[in-house]
Amino acid sequence: MRRVRALIAGLLALTAAPVFGRDEALAPGMRNPLLPGYFADPSIVRDGGEWLVFATIDPWGADTLGLWRSRNFRDWTFETPNWPTKAAATSSTSSKSKVWAPSVVKGRDGKFWMYVSVGSEIWVGSADHPAGPWRDANGGKPLIPRNFRPGLHMIDAEAFVDDDGQAYLYWGSGLNWVNGHCFVVKLKPDMVTFDGEPRDVTPPHYFEAPFMLKRGGRYFLTYSFGNTTKDTYQLRYAVGASPMGPFREVSDTPLLATDATRQIISPGHHAIFRAGGKDFVLYHRQALPFTPAGDMVLRQVAVDRLTVSGDKLSIVPTHRGADVPGTAARRSGARPGRLTASGSADPVHSAAAAGDDNYATSWRSNPGAAWLQADLGAVKAIGATTLRPAYPTATVRFSIEASLDGKVWRQIAAERVASGSPIALAAIPKARFVRLVFPQGADILEWNWPTR
Repeated sequence: MRRVRALIAGLLALTAAPVFGRDEALAPGMRNPLLPGYFADPSIVRDGGEWLVFATIDPWGADTLGLWRSRNFRDWTFETPNWPTKAAATSSTSSKSKVWAPSVVKGRDGKFWMYVSVGSEIWVGSADHPAGPWRDANGGKPLIPRNFRPGLHMIDAEAFVDDDGQAYLYWGSGLNWVNGHCFVVKLKPDMVTFDGEPRDVTPPHYFEAPFMLKRGGRYFLTYSFGNTTKDTYQLRYAVGASPMGPFREVSDTPLLATDATRQIISPGHHAIFRAGGKDFVLYHRQALPFTPAGDMVLRQVAVDRLTVSGDKLSIVPTHRGADVPGTAARRSGARPGRLTASGSADPVHSAAAAGDDNYATSWRSNPGAAWLQADLGAVKAIGATTLRPAYPTATVRFSIEASLDGKVWRQIAAERVASGSPIALAAIPKARFVRLVFPQGADILEWNWPTR
């Protein structure tokens, strides 16, 4: 939490951020980023008509994972699973690294299994429902300890269950952004015990984040290459006749790579899922505006279509997002009237960004006390509104004021401290102007209003 607060303070103090035009990436109504906030390394499952996305919490991991839940693929609610936590998943060989890179799958036993990186080690847990409660499944010790293969990173595990129910586990990365290695091993029916020795199946241009896809009898090993903290991260793939390899790289052209002219920066670390007979890829890319800052990264999750033709895969990255079957036509809530603010950290993060239905943009205040104000256009009563802060795991302090004329203000909701996303706000009595007052400043992705 201290790291998040420090980063927020730094961003609030930023007054010289690069400015670029309101191109497609920043246009109102864009559906990518999919999730409201800064998250990476997504894994997705569907259960009982609900979508669940597990992800790393940026910047650079936290003491828990993030979990987003939705029934219409547009309106997402944030929570944190009970397991793993940094405290609960640690061993004598663990490093200081936080909780990263979940992979959640349904096993042949009907249970859900999570393989996750904590302390640069791989841990495994199980649950009867993907939302939990989760339980450690390996006696309180890592499935793959940090020193399993010295000189390499034992992270980014991804499980794959073949058509015959046989499960496999893929994992591996390098150190200092070079020399990544990919390992695979069969899992016994308990989804924990190795069935044989791990095999090194590293293809060309591999660094980390393996994900196995089977289509048309072919096994596609997809993976990331490059450095996610810079603009070199990309998504690649190789194909084989067996889930144990060997795998050959089909093309030297990456599936996804930086396209700076379209403001798509460092796409990678993905999950592939199927809906309505079509394939989709969920992945992270750098938040906008991209400002390299060492290892302190802010990434956001996007979704686009994946097409398969023979041994060829293709993806066209978009800002509009993919038409996943069942996706709501728009996010819940109407846009408020004209938004103004006491000030903004820079022109990119203006007040209007808190009402543009685009999670790539936000209103970011100057340091210190600030307010965000809506002009409703006429005196009216409004039902409960919701707030989506840029950092759902951090706390935001605010009160609510209202005015008939913009001159005389009355407090209609006392100051409170809240976290999460969305944060429910009190209904608004008759007013022309409504103001959120933040005594410590704020970074707000969206202020959503009830549909009128």
